Amino acid sequence: MPALVRLYIRNVIVGFALSAVFVGALLWLNVANLWHLISTSPQGWIAVVMLFVFNGIVFAGVQFAIVIMRMEQKDDDSTGGRKAPVGAAVPALADIPATTGWKPAPRR
Repeated sequence: MPALVRLYIRNVIVGFALSAVFVGALLWLNVANLWHLISTSPQGWIAVVMLFVFNGIVFAGVQFAIVIMRMEQKDDDSTGGRKAPVGAAVPALADIPATTGWKPAPRR
């Protein structure tokens, strides 16, 4: 299996583990009376599954993005380029004819 695919799968597993911890904390702390709503409703398990899956998708994506962005490659050469000065910007002049006055649009 390619290294990038292994990295992605590992980060998806970490993201869904974080989602499980997050949803467990939401229910344990009874945020917005969520535990009561879920435990008293016959369809409460659907809400828990949706919270877990959707938060898992978000956390997995963020986890993978963080890992990818931290994969930097240092350049071995330290020459830094020539650092030539850039010329000053000169504004371009445009001739705009002056109007004699404002005229309303013709009525239909």
